[in-house]
Amino acid sequence: MTIHEKFRRLGIDNAPGQESLQKAQTLDLRGEQLAGAPVDFSHGDVDAHLPTPGSFALYAAGVEEGGAQAYTPYRGRNTVLAYVAEKLSAFSGAAIDPEKNLILTPGTQGALFLAMGANMVPGDKVAIVEPDYFANRKMVEFFGGELIGVPMRYGETRGASGIDLQALEQAFADGAKLFLFSNPNNPVGCVYSHEEIAIIAAMARRYGASLIVDELYARQVYPGFDYTHLCALTEIPDNLVTIIGPSKTESLSGYRLGAAFGSAEIIQRMEKLQAIVSLRCSGYSQSVFKTWFSEPEGWLEQRVLDHLAIRDAILAVLERTPGVSARPTEGGSYLFVTIPELDVDIHQFVRIVRELAGVIITPGTEFGPQFTHQFRINFSQDKDKAVAAMERVMAVLERYRRQ
Repeated sequence: MTIHEKFRRLGIDNAPGQESLQKAQTLDLRGEQLAGAPVDFSHGDVDAHLPTPGSFALYAAGVEEGGAQAYTPYRGRNTVLAYVAEKLSAFSGAAIDPEKNLILTPGTQGALFLAMGANMVPGDKVAIVEPDYFANRKMVEFFGGELIGVPMRYGETRGASGIDLQALEQAFADGAKLFLFSNPNNPVGCVYSHEEIAIIAAMARRYGASLIVDELYARQVYPGFDYTHLCALTEIPDNLVTIIGPSKTESLSGYRLGAAFGSAEIIQRMEKLQAIVSLRCSGYSQSVFKTWFSEPEGWLEQRVLDHLAIRDAILAVLERTPGVSARPTEGGSYLFVTIPELDVDIHQFVRIVRELAGVIITPGTEFGPQFTHQFRINFSQDKDKAVAAMERVMAVLERYRRQ
């Protein structure tokens, strides 16, 4: 593979927030533009949901402190590591030594890159869920791995993710050395059952495989659903990394804060990789970790309920449109919407929606090439604007529905 081919396969034109890179093309625009406030469903709106109280004051204090906060050790400032380890230990049920088992990173995206780089070499077989976070398959490509897709039949079950555990075991039997998945799942928003998590852990241990568990939205699980932290189980694989951070749930995405904890040897490798990639999690931003898990009483619970109300309002719009469906989100702020046959393909439809409705959605193919009749939205938005935007998307869909 040439370097040009390698990066061509990492195409980002359809990735969230990258719409400006899309090449101009002639679109089959039917009907007039629909008026309404523009909405970008490719990511959450931090203006609609304000950041954790006190976050900017802590950031400013870090700036005022200067060099001691700007140039921390590569893993993070010791006082911040100690704080984060204590909070994450209480939250996850895992015993986290801040000196051995934890690293702070430039967002959870940075943690994911470091974890992948610390767990695979070219030629390794890597299992990922389909659908799952759009960057997962691209990182397997970048690091020269062989991707093994594990289906998740999310539309056929409730109270579980629907992951095909037989396919996962076959992947391990066929030599997969690493399994990566998000819980709650992005883009579907389903939460893995305790049974599924326990089976995954047991399989990985039995086959000597490594696990990377992306728990970014573990704090935003809706009422009525139980959440199992794999890292807290009695029997876990020797090589395990859990990724989490204050991000969209807390509206702190702009600070680029992430954390990874797990096996000491893997964390050490991640530190060595961070030393040549980004040096450290943004020094000034590390101060903001002190708001994480220390929000005012009831603040997080209300944030979750606010998002639940937005989810339900958007689902009501979808349910009124024949042939359109989405599994109700159990955790996080995503909906993976299935649509009927149209006169245009999903990539054209996404661009048409942007032109006619002023709404940005992400094509399902970002989460697996087979998802040609799906799109993803992040509903962490202003509720009224989000509902109106989805109504416009459905109105545009009706113009292109195949007869």
